[in-house]
Amino acid sequence: MITLSDVQLARERIQDITKMTPIFTSEQLDAVCENELFLKAEHLQTTGSFKIRGATNKVKQAIKEGARFITAASSGNHGQAVAYIATHLGVPARIVVPEDASLCKIEAIETYNGTIEKCGTTSAERIPRAIALAKEKDGVFIPPYDDPLIMAGQGTVGLEILEQVKDVDVVVVPVGGGGLISGVLTAVKESNPAVRVVGVEPESANDTYLSLEQNRIVRIPATATIADGLRTSQPGDLTFPVLQRYLDDLVLINEDEIRTALRFVFERMKQVVEPSSAVTIAAVMTGKLGVKGNKVVCVMSGGNVDVEKLPKLIG
Repeated sequence: MITLSDVQLARERIQDITKMTPIFTSEQLDAVCENELFLKAEHLQTTGSFKIRGATNKVKQAIKEGARFITAASSGNHGQAVAYIATHLGVPARIVVPEDASLCKIEAIETYNGTIEKCGTTSAERIPRAIALAKEKDGVFIPPYDDPLIMAGQGTVGLEILEQVKDVDVVVVPVGGGGLISGVLTAVKESNPAVRVVGVEPESANDTYLSLEQNRIVRIPATATIADGLRTSQPGDLTFPVLQRYLDDLVLINEDEIRTALRFVFERMKQVVEPSSAVTIAAVMTGKLGVKGNKVVCVMSGGNVDVEKLPKLIG
C-alpha cells in the first residue's frame, strides 16, 4: 500500500501544476447540519476537479520513463486531467469515454487537445479499450484510480485539509473507484489517526459498501446515478485494502438526497458543483454521518457539470 511519504513526494511533484484549493464555510449549512462545516473546494482546482493531482503525478513519471503517447479511460474528469497534463508536457493523449459522457466534459477534453473515443457505458468496458490503445501505439495507460501514483496524488487533498482546518474531527470523501479516498485515508490516518474519515457512496452505486460488508471485492451492474463520477462497477484492487485498513464508516445516499444537497449548494452558497461533490454534503445534511458539534470537512470533488442538465439534476 502507499504510505504518507508517497503522498508527500507526490505533493512536491505536482505543486507546479495544481492549486491548494480554498476552504468554504456556510453558517446556514452549519445550522442545518448541527456541525461546524468546512468545504474543501476541489471544484475550483485546475481542470475543475481533484483528478489533476493524481494525473499529474502519474503522467510526469510516465514521461520521465520515456512515454510518448498517453491513454486514459474516464467518465470525464480524469480524462480532462490527463489531456491537460499530457498536452502541457507535450505528449498526445487519447481519452476513452462512455457513450453517455457529459457534453461539457467531452468538450473540455477536446479543449485540452485530447482526442476522444467512445466505448460502452461502464468502466469495465472503457478501461480495456484504453489499455489496448496504449499497447497498439506503444503508449502508457493512465488508470483512473487503481494505481499507487494516482492514489498518492489524490492524497495531497488530505495533506491540505490537515493544514487548513486545525483540529478537524471528521473528513468526508466521495467514493467511486477509491483513488481519492484511499489517498486521503493514507494522508490523514498516517498523520493523525484520531481524525475520522468517512466515505459516501450513492445507494445505486454501492460496490464499495457491498465489498466492505462481504470483506471481498464485489462487482455490481451498471448504474444510472446522477453522480456520474461515482459510477464504478467495483473498487480497485489497490484502493480497496486501504479502505479495509483505515476507513471509519461508509454512508449511502439516495438520489433525492443528492439533489437536495446540490440545490442547497447552488442556491445558498452560489457554487457550481457536480452531483458527485454533493454526496458528502448530503451525508451531513441527512444526519447519516451520525455526529453533532464536530469540525467536519466535506470534500467537494469537482464542478464539471452540463448547464443544460441542471434542471434535471436539481429536480
